[in-house]
Amino acid sequence: MAFDVGDLVVYRKHKFTSHPGPRAKHIAPAPHGDSYSYLVDKFWIVTELSENQKEMVLMTRTGKKHRVSVDDPNVRHANWWERLFLRHRFPKLPAAAQSDAASN
Repeated sequence: MAFDVGDLVVYRKHKFTSHPGPRAKHIAPAPHGDSYSYLVDKFWIVTELSENQKEMVLMTRTGKKHRVSVDDPNVRHANWWERLFLRHRFPKLPAAAQSDAASN
């Protein structure tokens, strides 16, 4: 599954807290009941690809960047209904990255 700059992706992040939020999925209690383990979908955009196409930089809505392997099983392309109905959760591609993507 190939990724390009500007692709909208969903990253499934594993979290541990005492109070899972409303978007938490696959909630499981800790062995002693002190906290919970769960997954949350994060809606990010691809801003850069490494030279060898093995890693990519994903950007959050707040502008944070995460370097992730292209083979990471927690990242996938956003499907059509996520792009349509959840478009407000995805960040906008920065202008510099848009010009780089257009030149490729």
